[in-house]
Amino acid sequence: MIGRIPVLDVRPAVDCGRRPAKAVVGETFQVTATVFREGHDAVAANVVLRDPAGRSGPWTPMRELSPGTDRWGAFVTPTAEGRWTYTVEAWSDPVATWRHVAEVKIPAGIDTELVLAEGALLHERAAAGVPKSAGRAVVLAAVDVLRDTTRLAADRHRAALAPEVVAVLDRHPLRELVSASRPLPLHVERERALFGSWYEFFPRSEGAVVTEGEPPRSGTFRTAAERLPAVAAMGFDVVYLPPIHPIGTAFRKGRNNTLTPGPYDVGSPWAIGAPEGGHDAIHPDLGTLADFDAFVARARELRLEVALDFALQCSPDHPWVAKHPEWFAHRADGTIAYAENPPKKYQDIYPIAFDQDFDGLVRETLRVLRHWMSHGVRIFRVDNPHTKPVVFWEKVIADINRTDPDVIFLAEAFTRPAMMNTLGQIGFQQSYTYFTWRNGKDELTDYVRELSGGTAAWMRPNFFVNTPDILHAYLQNGGRPAFETRAVLAATLSPSWGVYAGFELCEATPAHPGSEEYLDSEKYELRPRDWAAEEAAGRSLAPLISTLNRLRRRHPALQQLRDITFHDVDNPALMAYSKRRGGDVVLVVVNLDPFHTQEATLSLNMPELGLSWHESFPVRDELTGETYHWGRDNYVRLEPGRAPAHILSLRPSPSIGGSLS
Repeated sequence: MIGRIPVLDVRPAVDCGRRPAKAVVGETFQVTATVFREGHDAVAANVVLRDPAGRSGPWTPMRELSPGTDRWGAFVTPTAEGRWTYTVEAWSDPVATWRHVAEVKIPAGIDTELVLAEGALLHERAAAGVPKSAGRAVVLAAVDVLRDTTRLAADRHRAALAPEVVAVLDRHPLRELVSASRPLPLHVERERALFGSWYEFFPRSEGAVVTEGEPPRSGTFRTAAERLPAVAAMGFDVVYLPPIHPIGTAFRKGRNNTLTPGPYDVGSPWAIGAPEGGHDAIHPDLGTLADFDAFVARARELRLEVALDFALQCSPDHPWVAKHPEWFAHRADGTIAYAENPPKKYQDIYPIAFDQDFDGLVRETLRVLRHWMSHGVRIFRVDNPHTKPVVFWEKVIADINRTDPDVIFLAEAFTRPAMMNTLGQIGFQQSYTYFTWRNGKDELTDYVRELSGGTAAWMRPNFFVNTPDILHAYLQNGGRPAFETRAVLAATLSPSWGVYAGFELCEATPAHPGSEEYLDSEKYELRPRDWAAEEAAGRSLAPLISTLNRLRRRHPALQQLRDITFHDVDNPALMAYSKRRGGDVVLVVVNLDPFHTQEATLSLNMPELGLSWHESFPVRDELTGETYHWGRDNYVRLEPGRAPAHILSLRPSPSIGGSLS
């Protein structure tokens, strides 16, 4: 029902307000609404945030975003985790209405005394709502002047417009006909749900020994833990492990996904389940549950969180196959259907069918997740959630977050936008994205604008530069400069980004021309790497990655999603964008061409940097340490192999006088 003052189309509103919008503690986002009324009287509006205990904080004044549009907005910042609400209140503003009338009539000598008398009465009423300690006397002093007929009308009018009077009434306005929107839900989560750097590696490859013609020796959790200090030194926050469970032998895949494995082939970790156990068990080659606990503890010492892959699927040898045949789809010949994603076939994996025992699958999934939670796992990367019913994940995530709101679920859903958005709306805290396939300036700009705009209220992107399944042609063909460019883009465009091990070594050989699969994929074999030798030879990107993650931790602007501005560059091979949070401003210029030096003129949107159009200012390149003096228009030149980008922090000079604050 529309109130006395209409308040319409409040945003963000997820699923028409039936589901909560998302934020993290300390994240600032904009609430907007359409507010108007009949006639010409002035209206105003504000946002009221209510915390999980139902307490309302100081309301935040809204402003009309563009004159004449009736679209109002204000930025709000929740300060604690939990379930909040936000409401837009609109109201008739009699003081603003009087100011407009007085500005027209008093200079023209129309109804002067009547207008001043009405102003006195109005300000007297307004003063009654101002606490004594907040400036009531200031407003009452203006009332006295308005009524002082010995003074000139212009002086009496001017007293009501004095800055100190306006400031008091801005803080304590006289509100009439207050009309509120219905409360909309807001789910506020911990910072890691929005911001973090992820590193993926296979623990079985760390410390592995592979000798031609001999049985390979798998790495273990103990040997994998030796890699953790290097991961932490690169500045990562999350170490993500592919499935760590027993691997089936039926239809096991061999090297390079062959259907004819050799006697020593180790199989795909995603073919989960063997006589040793299923989703709640650990592959014997990796060690014991105590070894896993020690791995998690070591990660925690290094300020790393462990994310575990949760792949709801089975090998033909999984205990569920015999115990719960109703959990699988059967073909006409009685066999169980294996997984397919044409042209890919996964003969070693049985997908789950949900419609015969939905509740049983929910119970078992919750049991498995809570088992790993009890061993220190608070982040799950969910494999292919888009191949399972949305309502299934809604029930599972709601149940987990009801008791453990700090647990984070990342959706590995490279699928249609409707499914990806819906998974975010029903509970997934993060999502993989199309970033890997967005390499041109226009497509990157459009995509990031989409992600940082309306969808930011429910879908938080994680920009993985590569995965064990995805080696994009840009990386295959572009050499080291391509890897540097993609790292800079991912680390500065998105508050969450991820790297799969081998990226820092610029591994780029595809299984065959036109394929996005790696040759000798780690999904099907052990891949020990000599990290120390590669770094000693200067072939590793670890120094660049370390710098990027250090900058992300240092600059709050890089830790948020919603405030990004793209700037004009007169060369399609170069793109420029800035992020701003409070007084922290970071400006990035990237060369998207890994083969050629590119140069251009960069034209900055100065107000978006907190500057006036004609100001000049020093900038420091965080990658090289060089300092430049820039203004509205600037010449840039970026050479592949020398500098993939400028990552510039703005340093206001004394002449600027802190205009970035």
